[in-house]
Amino acid sequence: MTAPVPVVFIHGLWLHASSWQPWIDLFTQAGYAPVAPGWPGDASTVEETRAHPEALAGHGVDEVTEHFAAVIRSLPSPPVLVGHSFGGLIVEKLLGDGLGVAGVAIDAAPIKGVLPLPISSLRSSFPVLKNPANSSRAVSLTPEQFHYAFGNAIPEEESSQLYEKWTIPAPGKPLFQAATANFHPHAETAVHTDNDARGPLLLIAGGADHTVGKAITYSTLKQYRKSDAVTELFEFADRGHSLTIDHGWQEVADKSLSWLKSKDL
Repeated sequence: MTAPVPVVFIHGLWLHASSWQPWIDLFTQAGYAPVAPGWPGDASTVEETRAHPEALAGHGVDEVTEHFAAVIRSLPSPPVLVGHSFGGLIVEKLLGDGLGVAGVAIDAAPIKGVLPLPISSLRSSFPVLKNPANSSRAVSLTPEQFHYAFGNAIPEEESSQLYEKWTIPAPGKPLFQAATANFHPHAETAVHTDNDARGPLLLIAGGADHTVGKAITYSTLKQYRKSDAVTELFEFADRGHSLTIDHGWQEVADKSLSWLKSKDL
């Protein structure tokens, strides 16, 4: 009997790893072996993580990427990688480095080389970027900030419920690294987009996303134009940044599963 393919889910800023639980259940039912490790400093629960924001502070993109690379190396076989927001960026980095058999990057944060910067993205990042000292801190969003950045495409009541259930403080450092990446020759958000030997990659865009505007995702696709490896894009036109955790999450998960099946994975 063939062993199930591992799947590693990677969350982004402000959401706890346990927010992937519905996806884990669905992928398990589909025959995969999923795990959702936290970032460095994440505690096992939302409540514990909120109580110790200092444990999250100061972690940058390379450190987080290596953290997940170590998880991948501990698995019995190379996994499928699924990430949201900065988790999507980390999926791209890991896949570009030859770790993982395929990747799904959902509303992924901009990699080095992506130039569009929608005003909504600036506004969503402002709670962190407004103060340079936040680069070494962990920053929380208010319910209003979360509603603008994540929940703008869902009812405000649902946004408030998601905020209470899943949000945690997030390290500011990755946002500063992404904001300055195109000015640094060795930016930590750089990805080996020209790797012809990597596994297939699906980029998923939320057409109403305030945090990662769809222009960012379409520009990301262009960064892969020099690679012969499979890179595809699918847009959910009416979805915002909460698309992995809100009432429509299964539509996104089902699309990810059907795409993986189309690649015989």
